[in-house]
Amino acid sequence: MKILILGAGQVGSSLAENLSSEANDITVVDTQPKLLQTLQERLDLRTVLGHGSHPDVLRNAGADDADMLVAVTNSDETNMIACQVAHTLFRTPTKIARVRDASYLAEKRLFSAEAMPVDVLISPEQLVCDYIEKLIDVPGSLQVLDFAGGKVQLVGVKAYIGGPLVGKELQTLRQHMPNIETRVAAIYRGNRPIIPQGDTVIEHDDEVFFIAAREHIRTVMSEMRRLDKPNRRIIIAGGGNIGHRLAGALEDRYHVKVIDHNAGRTLAISEELDRTIVLLGDASDGDLLMEENIDRTDVYCALTNDDEANILSAMLAKRLGAGKVMALINRTAYVDLVESSTIDIAISPQQATIGTLLTHIRRGDVVAVHSLRRGAAEAIEAVAHGDRRSSQVVGRAIEELRLPHGTTIGAIVRNDQVVIAHHDTVIEPEDHVILFVVDKKRIREVERLFQVAVTFL
Repeated sequence: MKILILGAGQVGSSLAENLSSEANDITVVDTQPKLLQTLQERLDLRTVLGHGSHPDVLRNAGADDADMLVAVTNSDETNMIACQVAHTLFRTPTKIARVRDASYLAEKRLFSAEAMPVDVLISPEQLVCDYIEKLIDVPGSLQVLDFAGGKVQLVGVKAYIGGPLVGKELQTLRQHMPNIETRVAAIYRGNRPIIPQGDTVIEHDDEVFFIAAREHIRTVMSEMRRLDKPNRRIIIAGGGNIGHRLAGALEDRYHVKVIDHNAGRTLAISEELDRTIVLLGDASDGDLLMEENIDRTDVYCALTNDDEANILSAMLAKRLGAGKVMALINRTAYVDLVESSTIDIAISPQQATIGTLLTHIRRGDVVAVHSLRRGAAEAIEAVAHGDRRSSQVVGRAIEELRLPHGTTIGAIVRNDQVVIAHHDTVIEPEDHVILFVVDKKRIREVERLFQVAVTFL
């Protein structure tokens, strides 16, 4: 696939890195030569210096025969105009734009084919907000991913001493919960992936990804660790786009406080939100945090635009007694470093955004893609089409499939029914199949499995 990426910032470079290893023809356009040089030194791709919305720059980048344009510059206007130019002059089949300003996103008519021809809108702030909201809704989780419209969830948890399944083989899970269907999709021990087998023993500190129907998630989590109490009190440091949206999404169900140092912003937020307590102050002020009962706070979210400020305030909140702390971190190099410290979860906007972009790039009928373990693995929801003659998966039991090494099928959604996958489960036409792929280099093989033969078409 020939893909043009406009913008070599955090999101653009992360996307280029994800795709360049998968035999795609990638060209990255940016106005900053240093960013392009860094990318070209690391990855096998082409770069073009210039403004991504200019017709001559797009033509030079190969827009005449590009399959897809992904506009993720820091300017909403540049991204939207680039999609318009690509549509009008080059008839680019798929156009994706990152649009951050809420006033644009509120006007859905702007993005129709006859107005601004953007096929897919990406709002990083909204994606990050949704991501954090799920973590708060499922206490004790490291990652929560929805499939099939939320009917199925893939949840990552850390196994702790005292969990009923810790120190035991996975095959005993059915004995513990005879009436609940679940499947462990992957286990990470340190940074090493372990493909789950019946005799695999879960150890203390393992990161376990399991899949189950939404209503069974809490029960399955109780097998891995002592269940955390439901969250009630939330403090959000930073009243920017993400902090503001998150408070609005949570305030009807939780007791929410927002702290921001900007007087104008705190006034605006307090007028727009109904139940949230908005405080003017510095989130790194220990006295302020103690006054606001940080020691009785269930979740502290540091969501300012400053990575260092987020890291320091989250560490301070943890030291002062906050139950769980999360920090928004843009610099990829900081993420691994931070999660080995006192910070429970590092939120990477790039990883939250990348899955949505990959959903529209994957071949075959792929409904959802989620990036896991900072891009090292992926969870994919693919739809099976055809019949036994035209498809490599339809009409076959899972044990018959030639799944790439490190790939597991966790569940199948058939109409409204959730079927947890077993070796003898047969895939039927139009099933939504949820796969966990440990080795991203195998993604192409997974995609080919779900592509229908030409004879069927």
